[in-house]
Order: sequence, then C-alpha cells, then structure tokens
Amino acid sequence: MALYAELHRHLGGSVVPRVLWRYLHRSESALAARFPDYSEFEDFYTRPRSTLDEYLELHTLVEGVQTAEALPYFIYRLMRGAYIFENLAYLELRYTPFLRTDSQLSQSQRIDQMAEIVQIVGQASQVKEYPIVSSQILCMHSRLPYEVNRAIVDLAAQSPDYVCAIDVAGGDAHYAERLDEFVELYDYARSLNIKTTGHVYETSEGCYPELLPYLMRIGHGIQIPLLQPHLLKEVARRGQCLEVCPTTYLKTGTLDDIRQLKLVFDRCFDAGVDIAICTDNAGLHDVRLPFEYESLLTHDIIGFEQLQACQDAAFRHAFAWNYAQRPASMLTTLMKT
Repeated sequence: MALYAELHRHLGGSVVPRVLWRYLHRSESALAARFPDYSEFEDFYTRPRSTLDEYLELHTLVEGVQTAEALPYFIYRLMRGAYIFENLAYLELRYTPFLRTDSQLSQSQRIDQMAEIVQIVGQASQVKEYPIVSSQILCMHSRLPYEVNRAIVDLAAQSPDYVCAIDVAGGDAHYAERLDEFVELYDYARSLNIKTTGHVYETSEGCYPELLPYLMRIGHGIQIPLLQPHLLKEVARRGQCLEVCPTTYLKTGTLDDIRQLKLVFDRCFDAGVDIAICTDNAGLHDVRLPFEYESLLTHDIIGFEQLQACQDAAFRHAFAWNYAQRPASMLTTLMKT
C-alpha cells in the first residue's frame, strides 16, 4: 500500500550509489576509472562531509551526467525504487533545469533548452507500473545569474502540467549578497500564482527573515526553532510547513547528533507549526523515507502520534496533491488491524 508523501527530494541526490556507479562504467565516464571498485565509490559518495558546501559538491558530480539523454534512465530507476521500497504515493522532485542543459551551448540557448529538460523529466516520471503522483519543483540557484533564475520562474509559470513550484538552492549561506534579487524573484513568482518553497534556515549562516513572507513551505528551516523560536508564531500564522530532512544534517555537519532535532519537533508542535519529514537526497544518503521515520522514533525524537501528524502534514502541504484523496496513514492502518 502506498503510504507516504515526499516533499523534498533532489533529482541529483536521488540516484542510489549502485545505479550511479553502474551508469558511470557503462558510459565509460572518467569517474569510472577513478572508482573501479564499487565499495570505494559507495564510501566516497555516501560518507559525511564537514560542511554544507563540501556536501553540495556531490550534486555537481551528478548534474554532469544527468544529461537530456540520460535523465530517463535515472528517473525510471528512481520511480521504481520509490514505489517498491518506499511505498510513495506522492513525490515532488526538485532540481535546477539549467544545470541539466548542454554546457557547450550559449546561455540563451541553454535557457531555451530548459523547457525540453522539464518535459523529459515530466514524461519519464509517468511510469505505469509504478503509479506515483509526481510533480517538479524548479530550483533557482545561488551560482546562476539573475537572467537564468528569472527564466526558471517563467518556465515554471509556463509548465503547469509538469511543475508545481519554485525553490532556491545552492547553499543558504550564499544568498546574502543577492538577497534583494531573490526577494524580487519570489515576489514575481507569487504574482504569477506560482507556489513557493526555499532552502533557508538550514544552517546558522542561512537565516533570512526577509524571504519568509514569500514562502508557502520552508525547505529545512530547522534553525527557526533552534535559533529564532520567536518566529514560530508567525510561521504558524502563515500556515507554513517545515521540510525537515533528518539525515542531511548529519551528512553536512550541521548537527552533531540526530537527537538535537527533538527541540525542533517539540517547539514546532508546541507552536502549531507543521513538519513534513523528507529525505532530501535519498540516494546520496543511501537512506529511504521510511527509515527517516523509524530513526526519529527509535531515538525518541517523536512518538507515534507525532509521526502520524507529520505523515498527514506531508499530504496536506503537497503542492500537486488532492488532500481529500490521500491514502490512510500507516498508523491509522495499523490501529484498525
């Protein structure tokens, strides 16, 4: 039975190590020569990093191989695993389309090619034998120029059949110098009735209250309850949901111990702020969504009632899901048996 909704998963970080390693060898990539043995590659790909910036370099590795030609290969395997091993009913995939275009083209040509990438991802995600409801979130990026980021917003508005929202990515510590620019782009997106989320308040260097009024959901957001809990009342008033990705914070060095998340959950529940539990980069972590729930339970960070509330919140805040048609949660199913 499909039970889960996944609201925060990156296309680049969704490729499990074995699939990526096999693709690198089949395509005779230069990385294949660097990692002839799978175990060495798995260790390199999944080990914790010291900082978020170091961690994000791994996305660059995957973006380079997720070309227009290769995307269907990766997405089919992604959808198969999500359905069979994770029981996903709903999945939002996020990525920066510009970074999947042909790097040999001019900037304007690459902007034009982004529409093709969105179409490829959208069509490849519709797999009859794995009937997951899916949509795309297009990510602006801190490393991309304004013209490209604005084109990403325009593309989201032009692609309602495939795209449900926009995001900003690239490490939240890097937004500061361009904060006015991102505020403008989010305001523009809202004027086009585009739904919004954003990577903010993931790290202590990425706290931007100026962006919060433009977001319908908050990507990560754990530093709000940890460092600025006075903002929780306003977050609750806006009905914003935090997309909390537990394993990520250990892989990036943002937290030292998963038990530090207990304060995040306790303060959010006390303030009436919803949390959707997500994987962020399930392949990169080699961790699937049910494990994220199990880990939080076994470390006494949440209880079963809170688990059910988070499951329900994920469906309720999904950008392209009919909440009235959601499946019963795992807890409800167990209680009836």
